[in-house]
Amino acid sequence: MEGITRVARGCGPSGRAISPRTEPSATELLVGYGFRGWISGYQSGDVACWERVWRLYSNMLGPEGARAVVGSLGAWAKTVNSSARRKVEVARLEACYFCRDECLAISMIAASQHQICPAMRACAFALVDSALLDDVLHQADTYAIMMRSHDRIVSANWIVNANEYCDPSPELPH
Repeated sequence: MEGITRVARGCGPSGRAISPRTEPSATELLVGYGFRGWISGYQSGDVACWERVWRLYSNMLGPEGARAVVGSLGAWAKTVNSSARRKVEVARLEACYFCRDECLAISMIAASQHQICPAMRACAFALVDSALLDDVLHQADTYAIMMRSHDRIVSANWIVNANEYCDPSPELPH
């Protein structure tokens, strides 16, 4: 699992690499890989992506725990995918790093669990590039609560400054 926190260059609109502040725990891996797999499944139509996520969660939480958590993960990912004004970027399933959008997703869940609403909203906006965030925030909160109910808390170190993840604005002429 070494090198997991590398952020892929070219993954996301800006192509800039920004690394999280800490190595991921099993919880951050669950959130990041779960988000990746679910978004990949929606974008490709390949249910094998979702089956892979199910196996990961089932191995970590047991089948009963995984059932509720994966259901809320799926609802959150579906809302993100359908609300985004651009294609949500995720790394290939086998990748050992998280790209820009995956880092924003992990940050959203961390901010929800630590009740840091401004950071959660900023990450949601950077991720979906839309002001219509209510459903995205609601589904993220539901997933975060489900993870917390299974003692899976994302470290506050994963809460990022979403401004660093946004494309720089073009300079206005003087």
